Amino acid sequence: MAGQVALDASAVSRCRRRVHLDHDPTAVAGPRARPDPALEQRQADAIAHRAEVGARLAAEFGPSWLTVPAGGWAEREQVSSAALAAGVPYIWNAALPLDTEGARRGDVDLLVRAEDGGYQPVIVVRHRVTDPGSGALATPIPVLSAALAEPDPVRRPRSQTRDQLRLAHLTRMLQAKGYASAATVGGVIGMDADVVLWHDLAAPTWPGGHSTLAEYDARFADRLAVASAAATGQPALAQPSRITECRRCPWWPTCETVLADRSDVSLVLRGEDAIALRGVGVHTVAQLAALDPGGAAPAMLHGMPFPDAVALARAWQRGLPLVRKVLTVPVIRADVEVDVDMESFGEAGAYLWGCLLSTPGGVDIGEPTGYRAFATWEPLPTVDEARSFAEFWGWLRGLRARCAERGLSFAAYCYNEQAENRWLLASAVRFAGRPGVPDRAEVAAFISSGRWVDLFAVVSEWFLCAHGKGLKRIAPAAGFAWRDPEAGGENSMRWYRAAVGLDGSPPDSGQRERLLRYNADDVHATHVLREWMCSPALASVPLAGEL
Repeated sequence: MAGQVALDASAVSRCRRRVHLDHDPTAVAGPRARPDPALEQRQADAIAHRAEVGARLAAEFGPSWLTVPAGGWAEREQVSSAALAAGVPYIWNAALPLDTEGARRGDVDLLVRAEDGGYQPVIVVRHRVTDPGSGALATPIPVLSAALAEPDPVRRPRSQTRDQLRLAHLTRMLQAKGYASAATVGGVIGMDADVVLWHDLAAPTWPGGHSTLAEYDARFADRLAVASAAATGQPALAQPSRITECRRCPWWPTCETVLADRSDVSLVLRGEDAIALRGVGVHTVAQLAALDPGGAAPAMLHGMPFPDAVALARAWQRGLPLVRKVLTVPVIRADVEVDVDMESFGEAGAYLWGCLLSTPGGVDIGEPTGYRAFATWEPLPTVDEARSFAEFWGWLRGLRARCAERGLSFAAYCYNEQAENRWLLASAVRFAGRPGVPDRAEVAAFISSGRWVDLFAVVSEWFLCAHGKGLKRIAPAAGFAWRDPEAGGENSMRWYRAAVGLDGSPPDSGQRERLLRYNADDVHATHVLREWMCSPALASVPLAGEL
């Protein structure tokens, strides 16, 4: 059975149902999602990043370096195998020999020959692999030796399980052909490309005290069984169930049709909660909605209390986007309010901080209310980001100071603070010492002050949302609509590329205006949502207990 399919490293990180559909010959004609332009762009950016890193390292190592020419798989595998047999110190763009016994296939950005003569894999990725902290096992580029790695005093590893599982996959392939180093270590070069982060794949770093290799082996065996059953027409080992991955899966239209026809319970409760309910016979939204919310839960739920789950199912049946848990929703209000929304470009930086200043009681704060933007239009990454961030923070700091001087209360709002907090803190660290940039302690104090309000947390605590809690889902219930029909985070990535001329074309001022309009609508959306939650109009939203 194993010889009938050969999986690459991505299979172990993917949904089991996607693995089935990828290998089911009868699924070929099924509906699929249209290509995601943002995903395609990220993939193109990743390819360009790898090429840049490869060229830099090739120049560093000269005759010790071999780049396997681009081409068909057979040709690349032949050159790669010859280089492995010859003991070439550094092999770039290698196609590993097919592991027919283990049913594995794969290629690797870089193979590094270790001191024992075996090889260790190194992958190049376009995301950050470390965070500020300490303890990351790293070597500065161009040192490509895991034996020389030492704990880094200013970096800690960022959790990127997909990277580690990919390294495990490549290590098993090298072992299958006798080319692996005895030290089961793999490296990752991230977006900054300043260090190699080394992972000990045999260390007990996963929950339960097992290693990356052990986690990989278990996942791979499962995905191989799923793929083999699909390829040979046996009963499917994986059924559709809605999870977070579905949002960007090409097979979602196929699975969505099946789930909608079944009124599957995962349409309202995702992941492990849906599995737990199916395990006790609750397969559909209707079955969940019919349960007594005051009774005992039929299964242990982790996503929400059982009564809320029943109410959510009933809301979904009625087509209600949200229902209230309480009569009135507590929202922190102030004399002076600022709605904040940040726009970033992947891992490259935050290029725009948009703010909407309002004074609900009409107090005079010494500057006009309304929207303002603090932006850099130099392509990221750029040190000009420090200037725009410093201007944003200086304006916010000054506004808070004037409120304190005049005895006025102040509050700032965002929607889902995770992104804003990340770039607030990261910007303070990355640009420390530059004019106007606050130190990290000042930013951290603001975040924890109680005057930085996450409206996503308010919605999550006091509402049940049958179709998601994203701002684009919730704000329309408050009567807000975006001016741009294509408004969305993924599309904004494409607009940004044009706005700054990342693809070699002249910068497009029209796309800059589009981004500013989109950002302005985002902060207006949070303002409208907050006002709505504090208004009599909220009474039109049913209470969960009334369903």
